[in-house]
Amino acid sequence: MSEYESEAVDRLPFSTPEKSQRYRTDNYRGAVGLNWYLTDPTLRSTMAYYLKPDELAVVEPQLISIGALMGGPVAQWADETDRNPPRLERYDRWGHDISRVVMPSSFTESKRAVLDAQKTLRAEARAANMSSSLAMFASNYLLNQADIGMGCALGTGGGMVQSLVAAYAPADVKEHVLGKFESGEWAGETAQLLTERTGGSDLGALETTATRAGDAWLLNGFKWFASNCAGEAFVVLAKPEGAPDSTRGVANFLVLRTRRDGSRNGVRVRRLKDKLGTRSVASGEVEFVDAEAFLLSGEPTGDAGGADGKGLGRMMELTNAARLGIALFGLANARRALVESLCYAHQRRAFGGPLIDKPLMRRKLAEMIVDVEAALALVFDGTGATNHRQPRGLRQRIAVPVTKLRVCRLGITAASDAIEIHGGNGYIETWPVARLLRDAQVNTIWEGPDNILCLDVRRGIEQTRAHETLLARMRDAVSVSGDDATTRLVAGRIEDLDAAITAWMKLDRDLAEARLFPLAQFMGDVYAGALLTEQAAWERETQGSERKSLVARLHALRYLADRAPLRGIDNDTDEALERFDELVDGAFTAEA
Repeated sequence: MSEYESEAVDRLPFSTPEKSQRYRTDNYRGAVGLNWYLTDPTLRSTMAYYLKPDELAVVEPQLISIGALMGGPVAQWADETDRNPPRLERYDRWGHDISRVVMPSSFTESKRAVLDAQKTLRAEARAANMSSSLAMFASNYLLNQADIGMGCALGTGGGMVQSLVAAYAPADVKEHVLGKFESGEWAGETAQLLTERTGGSDLGALETTATRAGDAWLLNGFKWFASNCAGEAFVVLAKPEGAPDSTRGVANFLVLRTRRDGSRNGVRVRRLKDKLGTRSVASGEVEFVDAEAFLLSGEPTGDAGGADGKGLGRMMELTNAARLGIALFGLANARRALVESLCYAHQRRAFGGPLIDKPLMRRKLAEMIVDVEAALALVFDGTGATNHRQPRGLRQRIAVPVTKLRVCRLGITAASDAIEIHGGNGYIETWPVARLLRDAQVNTIWEGPDNILCLDVRRGIEQTRAHETLLARMRDAVSVSGDDATTRLVAGRIEDLDAAITAWMKLDRDLAEARLFPLAQFMGDVYAGALLTEQAAWERETQGSERKSLVARLHALRYLADRAPLRGIDNDTDEALERFDELVDGAFTAEA
């Protein structure tokens, strides 16, 4: 007999074989162990939507391999790292401050496997003379479903460091640093150090000071929260001596773990943060004590203390790309929560049948499916990649903060829903969804919380009229989407949004700021609706399927339609319930 058949409780008077099956642990297979690319029809369709058939044929075998890696070993390593996170060795045996962050073997093995797989993906794309950027984006989406902490460690500041170093660093430093990246030695070994005790988002109030020392600078100061502080290269915000104590005085500096002469630099890790989640990325407090640094700036201006006065603006431009990466984290959290919820609802039985057959459960799962697909449309459109229906791919200035605001919040609510669907089991750390909620919460903080994103939307509207480009993108999307009722509804809401922005611009300054959040939400709702109708038209034309039209319609009815007096409660049909199986089949499939 198995251990389950020998339980004493099975012999109680009211026990039955059917009841005993409900708590057989091996019945509850979740997402781990699945191929996360093969079981994701939405992602596969998205890749076909953006890539030409010959391009898809090149990268899809690699994405299938990566899907197995992320759903298997990487997901398992992530759980192990969460239980045994990085630790700090502050001093050596002689009492010298060495500030060594010791990463667990589960993290280093996972990192090596991920980098190897992505290196192969890039090489295959390069051999086919095609860009690997979209396939890499999809690869990171799969990675983030396993561990956004690993995603953070591999993605934090790498592109930023390389671009700033290439533009501004001294020749010998540039050659050294770019060589390390070219060889792959510094993959995942970078970070951007912005946050200080004076306030995370109030960067003009920072205290870290830079003093000129020949062709280099010496940094002294304290960063309150530094992600990936185990790295080798950091972009640090500081104020040169003599600069104004304002945002104009902020400049970008490169700080390396080791000085040019080979000695240890003045970078000290005071402690690692005891965080709620994302424990796999080593976040800590970093102190600079005469740390050798290199100014990453153009020609100095007279009133900026040796910098060009554009340091903070330059950082914010680069931050917008990082925000899309954080939105991808939120999307991945939501996707993993959805898959775990579908798996559990299929397997758990209560009240005479599987949970997934219960109308209330189907309602919740249907909403999660629609929300995840809407979020995926937003995030992938934010890359500026071209698709088959809209060849003019363009990065949207305010689309990224709008997307991050909407999608990162979804990551939290979807994880919370997944816990509720699992019931008491979901609240237990040995089940897979508790960590999802812990990890998801940070996405609304990294690279700016909702209020900061709203202020960025305001800057985009007021300084560059960026809303006009976003509205044009929405109008383009519905222009190719046919003349069905959903498209007409979305098209009408685009014009309503345009009118809302015009009305908002006439408000008193304080009142306008208070209204930024509902305005940004309105933008996100309409933007997602437009993209879903565009995708629905493509799917109808290329695959003869109406499923994405269903998703677009359900999104529009929930977020864009006028509320009926009885809120639709009197409707005698519910398309989400009637076509629930079709929704699920297009969101998650069992592995072949």
